[in-house]
Amino acid sequence: MPSVLVVDDQDQVRQLIRETLELAGYQVEEARDGKEGLDRYRARATDLVIMDILMPDQDGLETIMTLRREFPDTRIIAMTGGTDTIGILNFLDVAKMLGAGRTLQKPFELKVLLDTVAAELTV
Repeated sequence: MPSVLVVDDQDQVRQLIRETLELAGYQVEEARDGKEGLDRYRARATDLVIMDILMPDQDGLETIMTLRREFPDTRIIAMTGGTDTIGILNFLDVAKMLGAGRTLQKPFELKVLLDTVAAELTV
């Protein structure tokens, strides 16, 4: 059973993703921000990390960079509901440049979530 770490500061988003993935047969861990996510991943690496970008304390971009540095083979899906940009690039473009294999724009359909997770795990 593949394992997934979901890192998002919104309880409802984490719960929805957890329930959807568990029903599909995945084992799911949760974290509320990038710091907690790194601690959980360091303690027990998962097969995939789903990382929100806009979070307090430690955002997803910083966390993706740290994961890539410490665990280069980590599979990461970045997600955000934000439409802000860094220069001419949006946050999801930057996340891909930093090492996210795939991205999700919130809100997303649950089928899209499941398809994206399955695709990233089969790379």
